Amino acid sequence: MASAPKPGHSGPGLRLRVVFGPERFLGPGKANLLEHIATERSLTAAAKAMGLSYRRGWALLNDLNTLFDGPLVETRKGGQGGGGSAELTPLGREVLERYRRMQQAAEAAVAADLAWMQAHTPTDG
Repeated sequence: MASAPKPGHSGPGLRLRVVFGPERFLGPGKANLLEHIATERSLTAAAKAMGLSYRRGWALLNDLNTLFDGPLVETRKGGQGGGGSAELTPLGREVLERYRRMQQAAEAAVAADLAWMQAHTPTDG
């Protein structure tokens, strides 16, 4: 597959970033945050799973919720003990699905060229 190399792996990879304007983009990090929120149903847990601070998670979430014509994630405050929840909106699910589809199409489109580059890249060690 032609995705970005994982830590510890070498070779060329592809990272898709959709740019809407200066400082307005959707890339792999924000898409992964959406995916983790969908799974964890919590911004705190999603940020932790990604190794992000809660503050950074909120900053990314605020970016995401202003990027499109409606919010991608809805948050709810918890009760007396705290522990709020987060959930993708229908728009959020659609954006994530379309981003992943674009990512797969881009990877498929460049797979042969990345394989050629990999074959012509010296190996480490």
